[in-house]
Amino acid sequence: MDARLLEAAQCGDINYLQQLLRENPLILDSIALLSTENLLNVALVTGNVSFVKEVIRLKPHFAKELNQDGFSPMHMAAANGHVEIVKELNEVNPNLCRLEGREQRTPLHYAAIKGRVEVISVLLGSCPECIDSVTVERETALHLAVKNNQFQATKTLVEWIRENNRDDVFNMIDEQGSTVLHLAIWKKQRQVIELLLDNRTSPGSLEVNAMNHYGLTALDVLLMSPSEAGDREIVEMLLDAEAMRGRDITLSNIPYNQTFTNSPTAPETDRSQLGGMVEYFKFKRGRDSPSTARSTLLVIVVLVATATFQVGVNPPGGVWQDTYTTGQNNNTSNIKPHNAGESVLGTTNLIAFDLFVFFNTVGFSVSLFMITILTSRFPLQFELQICLVAMYLHLK
Repeated sequence: MDARLLEAAQCGDINYLQQLLRENPLILDSIALLSTENLLNVALVTGNVSFVKEVIRLKPHFAKELNQDGFSPMHMAAANGHVEIVKELNEVNPNLCRLEGREQRTPLHYAAIKGRVEVISVLLGSCPECIDSVTVERETALHLAVKNNQFQATKTLVEWIRENNRDDVFNMIDEQGSTVLHLAIWKKQRQVIELLLDNRTSPGSLEVNAMNHYGLTALDVLLMSPSEAGDREIVEMLLDAEAMRGRDITLSNIPYNQTFTNSPTAPETDRSQLGGMVEYFKFKRGRDSPSTARSTLLVIVVLVATATFQVGVNPPGGVWQDTYTTGQNNNTSNIKPHNAGESVLGTTNLIAFDLFVFFNTVGFSVSLFMITILTSRFPLQFELQICLVAMYLHLK
């Protein structure tokens, strides 16, 4: 992009833009050939509405172009909360609110992620259909607002859905089969849970017992997560809303005359529930962040390192507290010669002791190696390496 044009966009200088156009009437046309960046995207950084309007007037097709990162001017305006620019772009083309960018995300999705309440209201007011748009992971704007802890955005979306009789949106599921209630329970967002349960004003408006792809209801998700303060209140709210566990729903669907005759299938039900729980807690790329996985792995390897180091310095059976040599005190004894500090197991069963040392050393060494990898490029990395080497040599 011409440096002078870039400067005009960054400063929002319309007069300078007009001067450049007088010097070269085709300067805006050359952008498509010589640059991957959209002039509107550059102008949106400053939020200068007048400059954006002028560019749209000159080149309306700029409004629906995606840059190399998959963002259109409408995406960027929505994410940054430029309400007036969003309105201006809507006047150019009302369908821009449903324009899909990277991962099939629309401007409404980005507004929900960033909590841009005014932008959400404008987009839904001009294009109600955008509430149905889902990402590549089947997430609605409501899913994303809840997932990113944007309560005001969630409240705005919920109120709009209720006012426009679009209660079906509450029951839309993502690729894991989770509704917004599943997500709110997983995030322990009590305000959102109250907001969602208050919307059960019409039959079927919110399915509190909807099961995800792992056979888990919202109540299952809550009861499976670590207990925290306030969980009892959430459980009571769900029970008041007639929430049930997945296994209870499965059993309630079995006819009464089959409940006893088919009782051998109960273990199968338990196994399927267990399988669902295992799948639910597996690491999911996109759902679980790498930082969360790294933190979890660090906790695990530190526990392994601690356990293996502890049994290394205090082996099974303990250590001899004295030194004993053959013929000492001129009496007969079954005690083998040993020195103070030596492992009791090492003198009584050498093979078992060698196996113990081998596997313990492997576990300790691998745990230290994983700590080194997981803390790569951390501050004080050199000092940490000295500590790990000292621990390893001390155990050896």
